[in-house]
Amino acid sequence: MPIKTTAAVLYEMGPKRPYAESQPLKIEEFDLEGPGAGELLIEIAAAGLCHSDLSVIDGSRPRVMPMVLGHEASGIVRERGAGVTAFEIGDHVVFSYVPICGRCAMCMAGRASLCENGMKANVAGTLLTGSRRFSRKGQTFNHHLGVSGYSKYTVCAQESLVKLPKELPLGKAALFGCAVMTGVGAIVNTAKVSPGQSVAVFGMGGVGLCAILGAKLAGANPIVAVDVLDEKLALAKQLGATHAVNGKTGDVPAQIKEATNGGVDFAFEAVGSEIVLKQAYEATRRGGQTVCVGLPHPSKQFALSPVSLVAEERILRGSYMGSCVPARDVPRFIDLHMKGKLAVDALVSKSIKLEEVNVAFDALATGSVVRQVITFA
Repeated sequence: MPIKTTAAVLYEMGPKRPYAESQPLKIEEFDLEGPGAGELLIEIAAAGLCHSDLSVIDGSRPRVMPMVLGHEASGIVRERGAGVTAFEIGDHVVFSYVPICGRCAMCMAGRASLCENGMKANVAGTLLTGSRRFSRKGQTFNHHLGVSGYSKYTVCAQESLVKLPKELPLGKAALFGCAVMTGVGAIVNTAKVSPGQSVAVFGMGGVGLCAILGAKLAGANPIVAVDVLDEKLALAKQLGATHAVNGKTGDVPAQIKEATNGGVDFAFEAVGSEIVLKQAYEATRRGGQTVCVGLPHPSKQFALSPVSLVAEERILRGSYMGSCVPARDVPRFIDLHMKGKLAVDALVSKSIKLEEVNVAFDALATGSVVRQVITFA
C-alpha cells in the first residue's frame, strides 16, 4: 500500500540563479510504494546539502530526470521488505550513496566504492533492486543515488544502509554518509597518509574540511588549507590546518612550496575544478601524489607535462567516496568522532526546513556555508 510523502523534486537541470527565484526544486506530495524484497521504508531525520546535489541541479553532473534529490541522509527504519534480516524496525541508519552489491568484481576486490552494480543503478536512477518507488499523478520519479533523502520518507535497498548507534544524534549522523566518508576516507584509505607527511587540501567545503580532520587524525604535518574565503580558512585552522592560503592571493602553488620546503607529499582537490586540480598537482614535491576528490564537469580537461609523472615519479589519482567500504568505515569514523578525534560538529552551518532548500542552494553555490542540514519534524 503506497503512503504519502513530501519531497523535493528536480524536473530539469540547468536553471538560472538565483534559485530562490527560479525554484528548480519543487516541493510536492508523492505516492511512495512500500518496500519490495530486499528493501526498507525509511523515515528521513536529516539530509545534508552537498555540492554533488548542486552539480545535478546546475547540470554539471547529468542525471536522469525527473529526480527526487538528496544523497547524504540519516533516518529510522519503519518497514522491512521480504528477505531483510540485517535491520530491525526502529533502527537508526545512515545511507551510503553507492549501494554495495557485494558480489561484483570491484566489491570482491575490496573496492566497494566502485561497485559496478551500484553504479549502474545510480546512473539509471533506480534502486539496486531495479525499482523506482516514487510516483505522482501516474508519473514515476527517479531516485538520487539510491537515497532520495530530500523526502520525509524514502524506500531504499538494504545495501544502501549502515546501522548507527542510537546515542549518535541523527542530525549529525547524516554527514557520515558523504562528507566524512569522502573527505576522511580520501586521506586514510585512498592516499594512506602517514604521520609526518605533508598535506594540502584545496577547497574548504564539507568534504575539504573533513579531509583536514582526516589529515590531523593521520598525524600529517604541515597541513595547508586553501580556499578563497578567509572565514573558511579560519575554520580549517581551528580543525587542524597549520597553514592557510587564500586562493585569490598570488601564486598558490609557490606559496605552498615556500611554506612546506619544496611542496607537499599529498595534495587533495576538493573543489571540482580542473584549474584547481592543476594547482594541486603543481603544489606537490617530487614523488608527490595528487588526489582528485571533487567532481569536475565531464567536459573539462587539464594539461600536464607527462615527463613529470616519470622523471619525478608523481602520482595523479582519483578518490570516490573516500575509497570506503561503508559497513567497515562508517562505524569506525563514528567511533573516532565519539572519542573526540573527529570534530564533525563544526561542519554544520545551519539547520533548515525542506521548504527552504532552494534558498539554501544559493548559499551553497556562493561558498558562504559548509553544510546545511534539512531536518524533518
